[in-house]
Amino acid sequence: MNPIKQSLIAASILAAFLAPAAPVFAQHAEHVVVAQAPAAAKVAETGAALRDLWVGHIFWVRNVVVDTFAGNKKAAAAAEKEVVANARQIAGAIEPYYGKEASEKLFGLLAGHYGAVKQYLEATAAGSKAKQDAAVKNLTGNATEIARFLSGANPNLPFDALNGLLLAHGGHHLQEIQQLHGTQYAEEAQTWEAMKKHMHGIADALAGAIAKQFPAKFS
Repeated sequence: MNPIKQSLIAASILAAFLAPAAPVFAQHAEHVVVAQAPAAAKVAETGAALRDLWVGHIFWVRNVVVDTFAGNKKAAAAAEKEVVANARQIAGAIEPYYGKEASEKLFGLLAGHYGAVKQYLEATAAGSKAKQDAAVKNLTGNATEIARFLSGANPNLPFDALNGLLLAHGGHHLQEIQQLHGTQYAEEAQTWEAMKKHMHGIADALAGAIAKQFPAKFS
């Protein structure tokens, strides 16, 4: 299936998965959090922190894409270091709940995610359809691995829904690369906005699921 079509299909899964929990995570402004019950306030705080981390992921990956197409190897390398550091932070965020081993496992999976995105980026720059297809296969397989890992760790994260979220996320990366390569800047701006909202959705879903699994940590 075309990765962009995959993204659109998975996006519908995202809407269905997050709809019941949306009011809890609608806002993270300080005055709103203070008015909430202590448990809800801590869930919102955790969701806000995860939002920052996941938006950081797409921000630095986008920088790699832009600098790669611009031929600025030094800037691309610097951005890539930030991608890795951000992945370490995202993985570290689950350590208080699941331990060091799980954190390291997630970091390895996130590294695989970025590796597949970079593979697609380089294939696009080289104009190789065969290498693009290989990258899409790797990206899709990695999404399934991450979904299986997280759903296995937390029963509040259904595998199918989580896999749909991650497939949609991968589709956004591919679409953004295609648009930037094709100098479709206005279209890419819209994709960027969609990516940010999608990252918020993933972060909120993770925060809500963790809070349900470890209520004592959020009381």
